[in-house]
Amino acid sequence: MRRRFFLLSLGCPKNTVDAEAMRGLLEDAGWRETEQSDDADVLIVNTCGFIDEAREESYAALRELAQDKRPGQFLLAVGCLSQRYGEGVQCAVPGVDGILGTREWANIAPCVEQLLGVQSDASVRPKGEVSVVTPMRRQVQEPSAYLKIADGCSAPCAFCAIPLIKGPQRSKALAAILDEARQLVAQGVQEIILIAQDTTAYGHDLGEKDALPALIESILEAVTQLPWLRVMYAYPQHVTPRLIKTMASHPQVCHYLDLPLQHAHPDTLRRMRRSPDVEGVRRLITSLRQAMPDIALRTAFIVGYPGETEDEFTTLLGFMADTQFDKVGIFIYSPEEGTAAANLPNPVPREVAEERYARAMELQRDISLARNQMQIGRTLKMLVEGAGQGISVGRCYRDAPEIDGYVLMRGEWPVGQMVKVEIEHAMEYDLEGQVLSEQTPQVATTNRL
Repeated sequence: MRRRFFLLSLGCPKNTVDAEAMRGLLEDAGWRETEQSDDADVLIVNTCGFIDEAREESYAALRELAQDKRPGQFLLAVGCLSQRYGEGVQCAVPGVDGILGTREWANIAPCVEQLLGVQSDASVRPKGEVSVVTPMRRQVQEPSAYLKIADGCSAPCAFCAIPLIKGPQRSKALAAILDEARQLVAQGVQEIILIAQDTTAYGHDLGEKDALPALIESILEAVTQLPWLRVMYAYPQHVTPRLIKTMASHPQVCHYLDLPLQHAHPDTLRRMRRSPDVEGVRRLITSLRQAMPDIALRTAFIVGYPGETEDEFTTLLGFMADTQFDKVGIFIYSPEEGTAAANLPNPVPREVAEERYARAMELQRDISLARNQMQIGRTLKMLVEGAGQGISVGRCYRDAPEIDGYVLMRGEWPVGQMVKVEIEHAMEYDLEGQVLSEQTPQVATTNRL
């Protein structure tokens, strides 16, 4: 038997890490991956169940594979959608043959073998949660890689379904994190991105209230040759002076921080069950910029949250204008079944929410352009991610993969190479520049553009 699997992963970077772990477990069990669904014995969709759009994308992918499934193929739904809705996924998509939740992915190999009848005593949905110290064999083919340091979330945010899906926060053991970091660097990874629902809460469940700085230092000691270490998803009230000092004192740590604030009016934040200490956030931003004058700050805001008045929204716009975040994601509120926010009164009409979204995006476009124009004349290190047709595309420290902008330059350089680029032109989200002349291309890898 060929024992081939096809794996489609949807959703956030945390899903990407889980997919890589499942891929490694399957390959260790003798399975081989194929990029063509027609060639696979088992079709696997790592689903997302966070918001309506993500759920619909997951269901659409499952329906398409179920419809085209040939005799002898089996379809397995894994991840957030399966964790949240269980057998309801199979009711919605009759062609799904098995389900596996986010807390069970370590059972992926026996699950797919049972589907094929390789082991008749295996369960179609094995029980038992994944341990946060479960060994992970990482295999990546990109110059950047995510490293998940915790799973689940213990924050009380009223709008978020993640605790319903993944349970409370469980921090990964230091030894497991360092092992993954070594694996990634050994494979040529140039950038490791630390992720969790709240990276700054790392260790809280273990009784350690400020463990992230020590974790960063341990990673840098374990992989001294790593060029970039990036921190994502930092809860503002958990960013400590020690973390700021650690970021500022280690050149490998990107001067970049993602601070999802969600809103800037105290009343809205209270309804969100978030800290209403907006002035504390302002002081934090000042501290970050004083310690790292070149830091790029990213945040996310929700508009159209239940009860959001025009005055509350105007306060948000004023906060955006004052704080001048380099990168901002704006999202229209989507009620999530089972969350406290879904029962709040005074919903904002969709057309009002969309109009507020447009106003916030227009404001941020101007801010983003101005912040990018400040980079003109600077020499920035760029990680090449693609090349072709006489140009190369990559990112500098100011841009996280998939969500931020790019640096474009003339000439084709190998994917994964770090080059110094003098910035010559700025657009709303991207930068353009030229490689300094004294550099030479390293051994070429496959170009992707």
